[in-house]
Amino acid sequence: MSRFLHTMIRVGDLQRSVDFYTKAFGMKELRRRDVPDGKYTLAFVGFGDEDSNTAIEMTYNYGVEKYEMGGAFGHLAIGVPDVAAACEVAKAAGGTVTRPAGPVKFGTTVIAFVKDPDGYSIELIERT
Repeated sequence: MSRFLHTMIRVGDLQRSVDFYTKAFGMKELRRRDVPDGKYTLAFVGFGDEDSNTAIEMTYNYGVEKYEMGGAFGHLAIGVPDVAAACEVAKAAGGTVTRPAGPVKFGTTVIAFVKDPDGYSIELIERT
């Protein structure tokens, strides 16, 4: 059976990124692997075991502190019970709210957008 395993993002400060996703959204660091010969470290975060949950793979390339976002990447999406409260938690964890909580245009679903410390956009979708 096929399933979505993870999404990989490159980060400029691995611990800062792990801290953001664990503090802002309650994810857990699932595993970490340092590859000195390749000059990179990987950390996987998510809401549960990788055997049954999708994760975010964060790649830190030694010595690279910032990446260009480019025009092709859109956003990650996370379902939360209270979008407004999640915005406050994300902000306190080092994120930036770029679109406050409110109904989606031409609809009723409550959403918001925040950026993580590396500038990746995250859509928060209210799921009760």
